[in-house]
Formats: sequence, C-alpha cells, structure tokens
Amino acid sequence: MQYLYYVQFKTKYSVAVRIFVWFFFSFLISLSAIAQKKNQSFQLHIQQAVSTIQIDGVMDEPAWQEADSTSQFFMVLPMDTSLAQVHTQVKMTYDSHNLYLIAVCYNERPGPYMVESLKRDFSFVKNDNFLLFMDTYDDKTNGFSFGANAAGAQWDGTMYEGGKVDLSWDNKWESVVKNYPDKWIFEAAIPFKSIRYKKGIKEWGINFSRNDLKSREKSSWAPVPRQFPTASLAYTGTLIWDRPPPEAEMNVSVIPYLLTGVSKDYENKLHTAFKKEAGVDAKIAVTSALNLDLTVNPDFSQVDVDKQVTNLNRYELFFPEKRQFFLENGDQFSNFGYASIRPFFSRRIGLTTPIDAGARLSGKLDKNWRIGVMDIQTRANDSLGLPAQNFSVLALQRKIFARSNIGFIFIDKESENYHPDTTSSKTIYSKYNRNIGLEYNLASANNLWTGKMLLLKSFNPASSGKNFVQAGHLQYSSRKWTILGQYEYVGTNYSAEVGYVPRHGYVKLNPSIAYNFFPAAGRVLSHGPQFSGVYYYDTKFNTTDNETVFSYLVTMRDRSTITGLLINDFVKLLAPFDPTNTGKDSLLTGSRHNWNTVGVDIVSRPQQLLTYTFSGRYGGYYANGKKLTLASDIGYRIQPYVSIIMSTSFNSLQLPAPWGNTQFWLIGPRIDATLTNKFFMTAFLQYNEQLKNMNLNARVQWRYKPASDLFLVYTDNYYPAPLAVRNRAFVLKWTYWWNL
Repeated sequence: MQYLYYVQFKTKYSVAVRIFVWFFFSFLISLSAIAQKKNQSFQLHIQQAVSTIQIDGVMDEPAWQEADSTSQFFMVLPMDTSLAQVHTQVKMTYDSHNLYLIAVCYNERPGPYMVESLKRDFSFVKNDNFLLFMDTYDDKTNGFSFGANAAGAQWDGTMYEGGKVDLSWDNKWESVVKNYPDKWIFEAAIPFKSIRYKKGIKEWGINFSRNDLKSREKSSWAPVPRQFPTASLAYTGTLIWDRPPPEAEMNVSVIPYLLTGVSKDYENKLHTAFKKEAGVDAKIAVTSALNLDLTVNPDFSQVDVDKQVTNLNRYELFFPEKRQFFLENGDQFSNFGYASIRPFFSRRIGLTTPIDAGARLSGKLDKNWRIGVMDIQTRANDSLGLPAQNFSVLALQRKIFARSNIGFIFIDKESENYHPDTTSSKTIYSKYNRNIGLEYNLASANNLWTGKMLLLKSFNPASSGKNFVQAGHLQYSSRKWTILGQYEYVGTNYSAEVGYVPRHGYVKLNPSIAYNFFPAAGRVLSHGPQFSGVYYYDTKFNTTDNETVFSYLVTMRDRSTITGLLINDFVKLLAPFDPTNTGKDSLLTGSRHNWNTVGVDIVSRPQQLLTYTFSGRYGGYYANGKKLTLASDIGYRIQPYVSIIMSTSFNSLQLPAPWGNTQFWLIGPRIDATLTNKFFMTAFLQYNEQLKNMNLNARVQWRYKPASDLFLVYTDNYYPAPLAVRNRAFVLKWTYWWNL
C-alpha cells in the first residue's frame, strides 16, 4: 500500500512538473515577443571625416568641427529622473581605416579627478571615466566597449548577454586623455580591423557612459533605468552612418612569444630546472564578424594568481578562468548554464598537463546566428597516468524575438590511445565524456524580464540513466522590485568532466525578493528589505539542506552601503565532513545540524582615497559549535600611480572534541604601481594559515607597443613563513603583436 501511494505521488509530481515547465516556457516566449527598441529617438549621425585627425586630446581639426554632437546626458545614479548635472559632449567620425571618437568631460565641482591608477581595464565604480558601448551587430546582445579613466588608463572589452563586458579581450587601438582645469578630453582611434560588425548595415546601437565620483553621478547619453548598467544594450541609441561602414581589410595577426625561466623545488630537494619555450598565436578575420584564433604551445605564466580563500565548504570551490585564450569570446562556452551547473569549465583543461595546440572559431554568421567552435589537444602526463586528451566544443546561438536567444552546446572529451592498468594505484580516467545541452535565454525588450530554461544530458562508458539536468529561472527587475524564482534538477549520474557541477542528485529551489524605498531627501538614497532562500532536496524530495536569509540594505547618496543580515542554516550531511577541512575527524553521514547567524556588510564611499569593505558573521556552526568570520579589504591610492589593497579574513571555530577551537588567518596585501599607462608592476603576498603557506607573486609588464608586452614574473612559496623556502620560480616572457 505504501509503495502504491509512493508511485501515485511520484506520478502526480512528475505530471505537475511537466505542466509547470511547459507553462513557464510559454510564459517566457510570450514575454520575448515585445520587440520595440526603447531609445530609438536618440540618434547620432556619423559622416566621413573631412580632414585627417591627430589623436592628441585637442578638438581643433575641421573634421571635428563638422561632426554631429550628442545632446545632454541623462542621470542614471543616484536617480534616473532628471538630466545629468555634469555636462558631456561626444562626437564621432571615421575614415577608411579608423572609427574616431572624442568626448569632452566637463567638471561640475572643483578638485582633483578620482582614479585608482593607470592600469588597463580599471574598476568602473572607483574611477572617473568615460565609456563607449557599441552594438555593432544591431542585435541588442553583443558588441564592443572602449573607454578610459580621467588619467588615461584604457578600457576595452567585448560585450555579451546584453550588458556584460569581458575585459580580457585585448586588441590594437589608440587613445589619449588630456586634462584641463575645467574638463578632461578623451580622444580615440579604433581600427575597423580591430572590431567585428555586420557588413552593409547603416545603423549601430550605441551609448555613452560617464562616471563622475566628485558629483556622485553616473550618467548616459541614451537614458538607462537605474537598476540596469549603462552597458545595457536594450537601451542604446542609434549611430546612423552616412554610408555603410568600410569593409574591413585583410586582418591577420601573428603573436609569437619567447620565454625563459628557472625554478627550484627546495621542499623536495630537487635540482634547479631551466625552462626555454616558444609558441605562437594567430588571429584571422574570416569575415567582418567571424574570427579564427589559433595557438601552438601556449604559455600562461603571466596570468594573475588566484585570490585565495579559507575553505570551509563541503563542495569544490570555484576559481575563475584567467587565461586569455579561453576568455576572449568565451561567453558561448563558459556561460552556458548556471553558476553551479557549467557543462564547460575551461580550467579543466591544461592545468595539470601542457596544451600542445588549440583552435577557436567564434563570432556572428549573420544578424541572428552566433557560432563558437573550439578544439584543444593536451599532452600525456606519465607521472599521473593521464593520457593525451582532446577537448572539442561546439556552441550555436540563434537570436529570436527582440533580445532572446536559443543556445546549443556539445562538449566531447576523449582520452587517446588509453588502456589503463587496473592493477595500478594511479587514477583511472574515463575514455570519453560527452555533454549535449539546449537553453532558452529570455531578455525582454525593456530588460525588465529575464529568464532561462536549461536541459543537459551527459554520456560516458558507465552511463546508466539519471544523467540529465533540467533547470530554469525567471526574474523581474524594476526600480523598486527585484523578484526571482529559480529551480534546478541534477541527476545522480550526470557527469560533466570538463564542467563545474559540484553537486549531483538534487533538486534545488531558489526564491528571492527585494524591495527599495526612495526617500525624497536626506543622506539615504534607498533602503529596503530582502529575502532569499536556497533549498536543497534529494531526488525523492526529502530535505537535505537549506539556507534562508533576511537582510536589509541601506544605500547612501555618496554610494556607501550597509547591510544587516539574519541567516538560518540547516544541513543533513550526505557524506562524512570535517568542519575544519584540515584532515581531522569527520562528522557522520546523516547527522543533522541547524544554526542561526547574524551579520553585517559595509562598503565605503568610492570618492575617497582610503576605501574599505567590511563583512562580519557570528552564529552557530556544525555540531552545536560557534563560528566567527571577519573579512575586510582596505585600499589606498596615490593617484594615479599606486594602488594598495590589504585583504584580511579571520575565522574562529569553537567545536567539541576532537576539533576544539580552531582559528584561520588569511592575509593578502597587494600593490599595483603604474608609472605610465604602459608600464605596470604588481606584488601580491598571500599568507594562508589553513593551507600552511605564504605565496609571493610579483610581476612587471611593459607594453612597449600596442598589444605587445614584456613580462617578468617572480613566484615564491614559504612555510613556516617567512624563512623556509618551499619553491621558487622566475620567468621572462616576450610577446609581439604582428599585423600582416
């Protein structure tokens, strides 16, 4: 009888889920059908330059006198209900080779400009800056961004998902910032061969953004609601060309590198190792909107080291990709799915064994179709028993309605000539692992509604059902309300060996809601309550763990914030777990733990030279214990040459025997020095008490020509700090960007 009841319940639940999914999917499609562009009336006409233009920050050429000019900007922050107080004037023109832009950024208040440093791709919120956002495909989803801060540090990136900017993209272009007592002027020349655009069209989506910290104002030319970034391509105006943009000339770039280095492992008493490497990258413009990237024997020794964290989690931590080959135009691959369900995660490739070669074709086939194809070959690692492997990815995306799209992905990992020895103690790797996926991404014309529907299925030699994923969410974002509903189902046997999926065999529900009040006057800009919950169940819908958070956010007019939090946690352990993650005894599978936590988060105003963030949590922990967590980032800048950040976190755990009282410090000072906007020095020291290690990473970068660099990288690991050297390495790397 109980079995019959269970079958009936399961059948009813399955039918209910199918009905909900189809209703949800139909609702997403109906929201997408509204296709009218919001800021169609904001138009800037661009005509061919009547004279040559020198990039010097001076608007004295006849071409600038003849060029069309923007109208008054609109305020976005602190409120989006009026014209901007700071005045900005923008003009654009072009010739057969370059797109030109000049922006005159007037001061509203006296005083020095606020910038972090001269380092490229700066933090938007901590710098006075001007940015350009271009929808060169006229699809309200993809494009390019260029700009600079008031000291002349450049910003460039590709745009994706309708309002996000990938700052890892790097290409050749020229800019100058010139400062005057009452204004600063940004002038730039962007080669047509450095960007991608749809051939033959005469209208691009475009917007300009200005951040002025002294006046506490963010503004844009075409108005953008305050809940969205000024990068939102749903709210661009229109750049109207007098004739279609020039067809891009042959665009083939070859980027060779030479590297030499020396390293020594003191801990294992190994001999000094010398390293000599050479490799090459190539970038080939197949069409004006499609690019082929090739790499042979790539090296990533100049990449920033990961910022370490104290790990008290039961599941694998996520660290972002920082290698440029995988980042450029990588949103179709790396952003497929959700943060906790990524079928493709490029850090699975080439971190334990070198990459021999790789190729990536990415870009637009036409206005509606995007494609991404990647193939990577890695070497065998005999010491790990790891065979040579091939990684292939195919991603397609089809735009539908105003700004929505349907995405497809196929991922194949193959172990080549692999015949594992089952009697060996070495890890046994699978012969293949494949994933296929489909997702529908909703983005309404006004960006108020966003959502997703996701389906994934995995294939491997041991596949035996329950190997698929189903997930979805719908979010509404207005000035006052933010409402989200999300669900996930991950099958017990779902496997994404080239992905990041830390949990399996669960159902997850994630509701959240927030509301903002806006006082008419006073120091407080907005304030309001927030609720969010993360509720996990097993596949039979039995509760396994959940977290419920009630918070209240107060935002001041000077952009500082303070948040108070009340948190309730429940965990039923699905596997043994050491609550200190130090290799001590473990709590038993099936044990239940419940506790409450109070917390506060504070972020200082960005207009001052000394900035800080602070986060504090105090409450219960596993086994009826107590946990105190304190974290802070304190920054100071000597404008525009030096930026200093001290990151600190402290965790104190009070637990019964055998763990007792445990404390972990994590201290990480970082110094960025920029003598010019072409010469950068970084030193990053991290002391991690949990890992019993102190790491020093120092890097010097000289950009001697556009997109061409010389790197010096020095790395040390110590423990016990600061005397015992564990290992040490020094690398010298040269790169050169050669346009054929």
